[in-house]
Amino acid sequence: MAEQRTQQAGAWPRLRLEDWVETRDTLHMWTQIVGKIRLDHAPPANQWWQVTLYVTPRGLSTSTVPYRTGAFDIEFDFVEHRLGIRVSDGSRRELALESKPVSQFYSEIMGALGDLGIQTRMYPRPNEVPVAIPFPEDHRHASYDPYATRLFWGQLLNAHRVFGEFRSHFVGKASPVHFFWGAMDLCVTRFSGRTAPPHPPGGVPNLPDRVTQEAYSVELSSCGFWPGGGEEGGFYSYAYPEPAGFADQPVRPETASYRRDVGEFVLPYEAVATAPDPDRRLSEFLHSTYEAAAELADWDRAVLEADPVHWEHR
Repeated sequence: MAEQRTQQAGAWPRLRLEDWVETRDTLHMWTQIVGKIRLDHAPPANQWWQVTLYVTPRGLSTSTVPYRTGAFDIEFDFVEHRLGIRVSDGSRRELALESKPVSQFYSEIMGALGDLGIQTRMYPRPNEVPVAIPFPEDHRHASYDPYATRLFWGQLLNAHRVFGEFRSHFVGKASPVHFFWGAMDLCVTRFSGRTAPPHPPGGVPNLPDRVTQEAYSVELSSCGFWPGGGEEGGFYSYAYPEPAGFADQPVRPETASYRRDVGEFVLPYEAVATAPDPDRRLSEFLHSTYEAAAELADWDRAVLEADPVHWEHR
């Protein structure tokens, strides 16, 4: 039973990757399908912000997607394990979140959209994965563990809270706290306002260079959480372009380290979850890695940053 393989410690769920890797990989493909539906209909936004999903009190959602003179949304409900599609005309459809191949999930959701009168076109292959099996042909990924999925959603909820507080200290251009389905990571990004050098071609499997060139068109510092890179997933922080000396900067907490193979500071999820004050430990990581990037790259911190309590006096 999943309950015997995983445990929940306090408010920060514990979930070993080895206990849910098949479900994780299936869910990754499902989020890519839903994300591509949003991509087909949402108007473009800088750095591809129009494609992301958002953490909700029940799971992950596209938020409102415009369609003709109305709108719709799609939400993964990880409480009742349903996928809900709601349309502004009052119609809706639901799909069960249960063990089924990606090919079946793709067929069901495209059929449901068709029944609702929503015509959608997408490139029916996943991005940012080494082996991109077309969705209609993917019979390999077919696992869904509801207990593990709910724990993962709990991890996202906690990360979302701390990322949101971290974001409140920055008054320059900053992304929402959002979920990129390409790499299956929740992230928030700060921008200096200066144009960045063109991102080198290649490097991300099954992703056109034009995507990375837009994503990294402005100098940035980004942090996030993803269910990979460690026993229970991990937090990361990086800068683009990476300033000289960034990798050698001392950051907090002591359990954080720089991985030269990926060009990121990393902090194991378990190092946060087991801390006496998990929120504070993660916040230390976010602030110290950003400060290292901003100082070395000479960001105008006096203009870009503010104490969040300043909002209370306006």
